[in-house]
Amino acid sequence: MISFSLNPRLEGDSLHVTDLDLCMVRLMKDATYPWLLLIPRQNDLIELTDLSAADRHLLMDEITAASSALKAVTDFEKLNVAALGNQVSQFHVHVIARFRDDAAWPGPVWGAAPPRDYEPDAAEHLIDRLRSALAV
Repeated sequence: MISFSLNPRLEGDSLHVTDLDLCMVRLMKDATYPWLLLIPRQNDLIELTDLSAADRHLLMDEITAASSALKAVTDFEKLNVAALGNQVSQFHVHVIARFRDDAAWPGPVWGAAPPRDYEPDAAEHLIDRLRSALAV
């Protein structure tokens, strides 16, 4: 079996939350927005269409689970879900909790504000709450 290889930029920009059946779930290192990445643990995926039909369905279930976990933990006002891959081609999905008073509202988060570090222990606290909300 070939081991999964995570893109170094995705790894450097985020923290591990948990592994679901298909995806690795990671928290972006940007306290401006509660922002998860879902990365299918399969090599050589670039587009959604590179997943099998069964895995596309599973991905949708995992996006829903991540969305529900973010809602439970943050009580967001709006949810953004996107798979762009313009800067990192390894297929991944962004699941971002949005608020009317966030730095980018109502526009997209990319480039709207410089990333903000989490306060000490805040990222781990959020990760612990997300893990609990994602537990099945």
